[in-house]
Amino acid sequence: MDFSSLVLMEKDKNTGFMVNELGSYEVGEGAEYIKKMYYDGEKINIYFDTNVDVEEWEYSAIFDLFDESEFIKEEFAIEQVDDEYNPTWLIKFDYEQEHSIMLSRLNSLCTLIKTYMKKVFSDIKGKEEEYK
Repeated sequence: MDFSSLVLMEKDKNTGFMVNELGSYEVGEGAEYIKKMYYDGEKINIYFDTNVDVEEWEYSAIFDLFDESEFIKEEFAIEQVDDEYNPTWLIKFDYEQEHSIMLSRLNSLCTLIKTYMKKVFSDIKGKEEEYK
């Protein structure tokens, strides 16, 4: 599925309901990995996964070999989310009211996600026996 934009919504901490649209951002490739995005009043929260169902051995291999260091270098907080069907990560970073700054951050993130998803799928090839 091709994406042209991501919409950032504000989530009410007490009710969990989306209460306000903060912006719409035109993004490039990589956005297809993003499953949800919202602002919680403190940070932007973005969940992304593999965008494909994976086998049980791939689940462990992907988490083991996914390189989170570039995300950290780009000042994105990243953590694994263990309770999803496919390998999933949560990214957190500060909200910027300036549209162009947010657009740049989101496009940078989408590029990182796509680059490192492609890399991890390449890195796990041939490792099935290690993870079974």
